[in-house]
Amino acid sequence: MTNSRQIVCPDCAGINRVPQERDLGDARCGKCKTPLLSAKPIEADARMFERQIQRSDLPVLVDVWAPWCGPCRMMAPQFESAAAELEPKFRLIKLNSDAHPDLASQLGIRGIPTLLLFAGGKEIARASGAMGKEQIKDWARTQLAQAPN
Repeated sequence: MTNSRQIVCPDCAGINRVPQERDLGDARCGKCKTPLLSAKPIEADARMFERQIQRSDLPVLVDVWAPWCGPCRMMAPQFESAAAELEPKFRLIKLNSDAHPDLASQLGIRGIPTLLLFAGGKEIARASGAMGKEQIKDWARTQLAQAPN
């Protein structure tokens, strides 16, 4: 039997099993046919957030932000640029703390922007404050490498 990875569709949140040896660049959702990776962050509601964190085998890097936050708006294009280079090793999602205050509270968000890194369904790191593209990439890779298996 072939080893596979679970990848959550960024559109319908369907769970897809993709063989390890298959390139994720051309993988599509079996349910809605959307590409599984787009090299862009996913805007997540509470359901999409939960599915990505709990069901995906990819580490998930989350940008918690709000539309009124100046540093958040400055970091947004940096986060998007980082997505183009971090995928397919990471899934990047954006969580609007104004649109989903209950989830932000549940996550213990005290300030924005805040980056959260999840692997295996658990938060493994967090950092607050705006970062540039290289800082985002370096931080995510370093935190994942230092996480206990």
